[in-house]
Amino acid sequence: QVQLVESGGGLVQPGGSLRLSCAASGSIFSINAMGWYRQAPGKQRELVAAITHSGVPNYADSVKGRFTISRDSAKNTGYLQMNTLKPEDTAVYYCNAGIVVIEAGLPKRYRALEVWGQGTLVTVSS
Repeated sequence: QVQLVESGGGLVQPGGSLRLSCAASGSIFSINAMGWYRQAPGKQRELVAAITHSGVPNYADSVKGRFTISRDSAKNTGYLQMNTLKPEDTAVYYCNAGIVVIEAGLPKRYRALEVWGQGTLVTVSS
């Protein structure tokens, strides 16, 4: 019914940059907060950055000053610009969003969902 698809991951050298995208599709009425999480091998998933519906960002201390989260509401897409990448940034990055969907049928009804993307691998290595 609704899905998030991440793209933009890959292999980059330390100090390099990548831009991740997260595109939402389906019967979307609105998207509330969006967030990027990451999970490195053997570690728990952690919040990297989040952005509210009105565009207010929040960052983990480990990425402040290096990563920038943004969103394009017209395109139902979120972004994570990652600069000055370090080997410890290596992880699978997941997009997460609170999405209000329009259910099929009449009368029109709405349902709030928490949706995750499938993840995209970022590897920072020389």
